[in-house]
Amino acid sequence: MTFHVKLGTIADKVVRVKTLAAQLADYVKNADKTLVERAAALCKADLTTGMVGEFPELQGIMGGYYAHLQKEDKQVEDAIRDHYKPQGPGDSVPHTPVSICVALADKLDTLVSMFAIGEKPTGSKDPFALRRAALGIIRIVLENNLRLPLKTCFSAPPVVAIASHDAQEKLAKKLHEAPHKIGKYLTVNETVYEDLGDAVPPNLADMLYDFFIDRLKVQLKDSGIRHDVINAVVADGDDDPVRIVARAKAVQDFIGTEDGKNLLAGYKRAANILAIEEKKDKATYAAADLKTGNLREKEETELAALLVKQSERMENLRETEQFGEAMQLLSGLRAPVDRFFDKIMVNCEDKELRANRLRLLASIRSNMDSIASFALIEGDIKEQKKAA
Repeated sequence: MTFHVKLGTIADKVVRVKTLAAQLADYVKNADKTLVERAAALCKADLTTGMVGEFPELQGIMGGYYAHLQKEDKQVEDAIRDHYKPQGPGDSVPHTPVSICVALADKLDTLVSMFAIGEKPTGSKDPFALRRAALGIIRIVLENNLRLPLKTCFSAPPVVAIASHDAQEKLAKKLHEAPHKIGKYLTVNETVYEDLGDAVPPNLADMLYDFFIDRLKVQLKDSGIRHDVINAVVADGDDDPVRIVARAKAVQDFIGTEDGKNLLAGYKRAANILAIEEKKDKATYAAADLKTGNLREKEETELAALLVKQSERMENLRETEQFGEAMQLLSGLRAPVDRFFDKIMVNCEDKELRANRLRLLASIRSNMDSIASFALIEGDIKEQKKAA
């Protein structure tokens, strides 16, 4: 049975899904690789049956029944039944380890292989339901709290093998030996040999990452997260969906508070001054170059000391993913930042003092940007809701 003329048969897809599912089992707690590979090997077997041929909507469901009658392990039976899930926003996601692995692998294979042959969605056209597949993967990951690094997965050997058209090479060889018809189900033309794809696209992992992040943005927006907050937390290239969501929720909660709004205003003021002065001076003022001993006024020395103290704590909170606590720590900057701007003239005549004060502004920016790129956050949440 042909999966796609450029990607080989369903049997070829099953081989790929089996390899991918075994790899993904490393990220799923209590996933038995032997059962994962068994479920993946059988997950498409019911497609050749008369029942699924007559009623396609029973694919997977019938496979689960056949696996039960064949006395397969209950986890294998469930995985075969559930590996197409979720098939829409109202559908449930798999929650058992083997089912999770096979469902993720099936969708990931479809996405990678289609991207590799240039079948990306364009505009409203998405004939292979790739957006739905990506959203399905995201839902499975988030609802099961899986720590799945997207970039690592997209660069892994099994994914590269999928993209290298190995199955297409095999199919082309068969067609060369016996054109027009191979086996009972496969009927394609000879030009498939001429249509063999090029090597793996060099930016395939980046293309897939960007596609997933776009789908994740849609998912977060539907859950009530502001679009500018989403942009702020993905700007650093984070590829862990669970961590991205946690950061987005923490940042949105923070900027909804009075301290958050005022600190955001202070951040933007600091960033704007820095941008103007760096452009004028044709120089970069880095937080790492700050010389706290050269600061004079109480308001600036207190702020500098607090930033140095908080910087180490912020790094620890980020690494341990305590983003709510990190936001609380940031809120402590509000009053010192306000006092600094009320009492201190940044562009003073003393060149070295001016440079250090600009580096202090850079410290404010870098401290906050360790959690999210606050420059991308637009303003008051109430105004955002009114605009929406």
